Amino acid sequence: MASAPRSHSFVAPGAAEGPHSSHWGTFFASFDGHHVKVRPHPGDPDPSPLINNFTNALRHTARVTAPMVRRGWLSRGPGADRARGNDTFVQVSWDEALDLVARELQRQRDTYGLESIFGGSYGWSSAGRFHHAQSQVHRFLNTVLGGYVRSVNNYSAGASAVIMPHVLGPLDAVARRNVTWEQIVEHTEVVLAFGGMAVRNTQVASGGISRHIERDAMGRAARRGCRFICVSPLREDLPEEAQPRWLPVRPGTDTALMLGLLHVLVSENLHDCEFLARYCDGWENFQAYLSGQTDGQPKDASWAAGVTGLVENDIIALARSLASKRVLVVVSHSLQRAEHGEQPVWLGVVLAAALGQLGLPGGGYNYALGTLAHYGKRNNAVPIAAFPQGRNSVDAYIPVARIADMLLHPGETFDYNGQRLRYPHVRLAYWAGGNPFHHHQDLTRLREAFRTLDTFIVHECVWTATARHADIVLPCTMTLEREDIGATPTDPLMVAMHRIAPPVGQARDDYEIFADLAERLGRREAFTEGRSSREWLRHIYETTRAALIERGEDAPDFDTFWQRGELVLPQSPDDGGMLRAFRQDPDQHPLPTPSGKVQISSPTVASFGYRDCLGYPAWIEPADVPDNEHPLYLVANQPATRLHSQLDFGAHSASCKRHGREVCRVHPADALSRRISDGDIVRLFNTRGACLAAAHVTDSIMQGVVQLPTGAWFDPLDPADERPMCVHGNPNMLTRDVGTSSLAQGCTGQLTAVQLERYDGPVPPIRAYEPPELGT
Repeated sequence: MASAPRSHSFVAPGAAEGPHSSHWGTFFASFDGHHVKVRPHPGDPDPSPLINNFTNALRHTARVTAPMVRRGWLSRGPGADRARGNDTFVQVSWDEALDLVARELQRQRDTYGLESIFGGSYGWSSAGRFHHAQSQVHRFLNTVLGGYVRSVNNYSAGASAVIMPHVLGPLDAVARRNVTWEQIVEHTEVVLAFGGMAVRNTQVASGGISRHIERDAMGRAARRGCRFICVSPLREDLPEEAQPRWLPVRPGTDTALMLGLLHVLVSENLHDCEFLARYCDGWENFQAYLSGQTDGQPKDASWAAGVTGLVENDIIALARSLASKRVLVVVSHSLQRAEHGEQPVWLGVVLAAALGQLGLPGGGYNYALGTLAHYGKRNNAVPIAAFPQGRNSVDAYIPVARIADMLLHPGETFDYNGQRLRYPHVRLAYWAGGNPFHHHQDLTRLREAFRTLDTFIVHECVWTATARHADIVLPCTMTLEREDIGATPTDPLMVAMHRIAPPVGQARDDYEIFADLAERLGRREAFTEGRSSREWLRHIYETTRAALIERGEDAPDFDTFWQRGELVLPQSPDDGGMLRAFRQDPDQHPLPTPSGKVQISSPTVASFGYRDCLGYPAWIEPADVPDNEHPLYLVANQPATRLHSQLDFGAHSASCKRHGREVCRVHPADALSRRISDGDIVRLFNTRGACLAAAHVTDSIMQGVVQLPTGAWFDPLDPADERPMCVHGNPNMLTRDVGTSSLAQGCTGQLTAVQLERYDGPVPPIRAYEPPELGT
């Protein structure tokens, strides 16, 4: 069957500069046939250097330039195969590749049913609202096949997204429409930031960001007299502009510190009893735990000091300094990406409630403020449409971080948010727009899981580890090689994302790939609705334009918008959202919780009967902690030089590596005891695996802790080994693949225990960006 004509418009090398958008900023770009020149949007006061990763990306050797099929799958057909990740690939034509995919999808559906097909994606591949890979693959599977096994939640907020509705309400209502940076600049006296508010994280926002204001806002608030307190093992988790006080706590012990602070407030009668009585439910049950009546252990400052490593008097003084102040409690994503990650999220709410601050301008609780550039901004007053995903007829789903469990244990039951669910028997995974070898933990286990599949199909523009473990790789375009609309609900700039360069090799848009697959399966019209890519952009834009017309705002037609390159959208008032309305009138605006109030304790969660997540927030000892063999905490946090693992080969990301490897930060005392000098190659290891990195010796990290960011592409020394060492510095060789608790089953990739040593052996080359070997 012949493929439909491609709809790319030709862009000549050296063409004029055009507007574009990414998750880390709006910019202008041009292409000379080899390299991209980028210029930040002039309205961005603090543009991200991540846009420089585009400069060498379009024609990099890591690009996938033609359809590829793994040799073993092509010769032996579908089935479990231990050669995945260690096999050659065979180049095929588009027609052959699409025929293979269509036949295999039809075979799986007809033989095993739709519960045998998993649709994997992670949504961060492009800032465009149409070429959003997650929407594209899900729409294809829904409209063409009828459905698929889906995942819920995400790796970033897996625990908080589940616990928050039990305590306050939907996560987005607490994170996106609450306390703004404008309020902090004007009103806040103390920002108590558990996990910090690192500007490396505020570089990015799904759908794009036109103005990075966080660094300036913190500086202005600090100059007015606002105190910023960084509770983190890493000093740089708050920028210098905030003039922060650093409280270096043992990783994963923020819950204990919150309990210690609460104990001081209550024992010295510094808490807001009236607020707790009127606006909260379940305080008495929690207070019994706090005082030690429940378990015999008062959660006082002395106890908290022993757990956190802080000084008892410092905890007491901090608690006293919070009373009668306009305090904002912030809990970062990082805290809940660990064992029992639900607890600090919940306790942050309780601390803000005990201080009587919830709902006040610049006060209370704002989950994940400073974690993404979405948060702390006003919301747009008009909607932004996205590519509709259709209806999924399959009920089966998993929490996103349980992908390896599902593949390794089909048919087994598991707990999730009060339900007892069963893992479906998935035989085919279809992945577009994501790299689980970045997001997932224990890569040895993940490799084992993917080897159980009959077939693994991946759309990719570059040879990530995920693509290398696939059976069929379909080359897709990079964002600069297609047209789209960049927009997000919390940024006022809608961007016409012009095509900057022609596609590399035979790369095609995801939409075109899925449209031709849909045709082979007799469902092209159902998928495309008769629209081309440009016609879909017009359709999506019209939703916003109609709302602008209704408000009497500037509402240019699509062609005018496209020529202008951008459109400024009106924004809603800074009204404090759900929590402000609740504080002003709790009877007329109750919270969407069982009591209509803040759930200090939750009878609903208690009814689930989980031992690892009780009916009130509590300190629960983690299992993955340092011991004699692995005496260091590893903090595997988000990188500063790229978004997740995207464009790890990009110019900015590469310039910040050492000897081509990811950089591991280590305290001088820990380095000295191991004879490690700055710049040495080091080996991090535990029972799950090992990786190499380049050491950076610094006192900006607390003793007993090492830090290695995620995102370095998995680069096994010997792909044939069952447990290979990653020579590039991927910390997910070391992290543990278990859920946060039975409640949320979120990922626990932030922390683990490791040993560190200087690596004195022959230093292996980096091969992560080299295409795999081709066979015949």
